[in-house]
Amino acid sequence: MKPPTFDSLSVGDEIPSLKTPAVSRHTLALYCGASGDHNPIHVDLDFAKSSGLDDVIAHGMLSTGYLGRMLTNWVPQSAIKSWKNRFSAMTQIGDSVTCSGKIIEKFEDGGEKFIRLELQTNTECVQTIIAEAVVVLE
Repeated sequence: MKPPTFDSLSVGDEIPSLKTPAVSRHTLALYCGASGDHNPIHVDLDFAKSSGLDDVIAHGMLSTGYLGRMLTNWVPQSAIKSWKNRFSAMTQIGDSVTCSGKIIEKFEDGGEKFIRLELQTNTECVQTIIAEAVVVLE
């Protein structure tokens, strides 16, 4: 897919969203191995319950990775100039994560054309991440 161009986009435009399958224990186990994050709150039910939770929770960085996939489905990785996010709620076992984004600013600096995006992840019940990214486009 060809990336969008600066002139083809407007403030308020939404980028193509991404919806994941439900997060499973298997997903979390695979993510533990891939990331090296073996915090028991993500895989050990007894530990999660002793921490006051009903069940294990997904890694926040797993949802951040989903946001990254959504963004790189839209533009090449090399176009991403900055990224920041804040975790606002937990993703539970069985939740499907929906990633979305919209253009909040277009600007030029030093001859380059930039798009600022507001990104977020949501489950069926709650917003779990609010993020912002800046990409450079032709």
